[in-house]
Amino acid sequence: MFSPKFTITNKILADIGRIEAAREIIENAPLVPAYEAKFRQEAIIRTVHHGTHIEGNPLDTGEVKAVLEGKEISAKDRDIQEILNYRNVLKYIDKGQRIKESKSQRISQKDLLAIHKLTVERILGYKQAGKYRKTQVVVKNFKTHQVSFVPPKANVVVSLTGDFFDWLNSQESESIHPVLVAGISHYVLVYIHPFVDGNGRAARALASMVLFRRGYDIKKFFSLEEYFDRNAHHYYKTLQAVSNQKVDDLSDRDLTVWLEYFCEGLADELVRVKEKVQKLSLDIRLKGKTGQIVLSERQVKIVEYIETYGSISNREWRGLLREYSDDTILRDLKDLQKKGLIKKKGSTKGAVYVLK
Repeated sequence: MFSPKFTITNKILADIGRIEAAREIIENAPLVPAYEAKFRQEAIIRTVHHGTHIEGNPLDTGEVKAVLEGKEISAKDRDIQEILNYRNVLKYIDKGQRIKESKSQRISQKDLLAIHKLTVERILGYKQAGKYRKTQVVVKNFKTHQVSFVPPKANVVVSLTGDFFDWLNSQESESIHPVLVAGISHYVLVYIHPFVDGNGRAARALASMVLFRRGYDIKKFFSLEEYFDRNAHHYYKTLQAVSNQKVDDLSDRDLTVWLEYFCEGLADELVRVKEKVQKLSLDIRLKGKTGQIVLSERQVKIVEYIETYGSISNREWRGLLREYSDDTILRDLKDLQKKGLIKKKGSTKGAVYVLK
């Protein structure tokens, strides 16, 4: 049976630490429902755009958004179809996430085949959509068209894929951190290349399914595909570095460098999301006091300052928000008092504000 080979390096540990810290804040941030819906919709658009753009789809974010909203754009039918298909893949993953509470976390080959069929709907013929390849394929750089990797022969695809899913649903897999399992899943499917086309999208989608099924959906605010696409050369180069190792057995390939890259990508994306969330919500330590309260960016800075230093004086808030007038900041302070977050202590000139 397949068993991944990798080393838990200090870099992997550090990035998983960043992932866990960001996850805690994102999942506990007291955002109003409207903001949560907005973040999830933005993540869908980014995921669909970057998940297809990395494969050569030329549509920009605005065009992708328009397609997903049912609007007509001037583009090739195939490019539009790829966008619609990947949105349907995300819907499939989301549907599986909603029913996971009543079923096991098991992910099967049936899921992979369904994901692939949705990925290539109206692009590949019915004999190839959702079916393992029966011919040899090569991986080319879509920009240079040079062959970068030759996947395993077609006659071993079924056995390699079966071995992988046996491992994915094993106790060994359950004992490994979900982020690493997702990264391993991503690499293995890219390496096996079980389909004639759509392998990258299918591999990334199944990796997301692994994360979601194992408790790392993180409100579906993030898009790992964006990280990959921002530096596609690094993405492909890292995959290729592992695939070109001079070993025959998949279990002998050292996945460490890929997992370092994968963990760094998820950590960077979640930290970015965390920072965005913090601008629109209070720190987790205030959740019990505030519930769902929307603050302006200025007010967030004031509250964070008080949390860090215990209080804020007139001189200190002037230095913190020097680009704004006293009247503006005083209105913010009064609003924070009205919302029951802070209180004023002392006389007018020597007043300080503390958490209530």
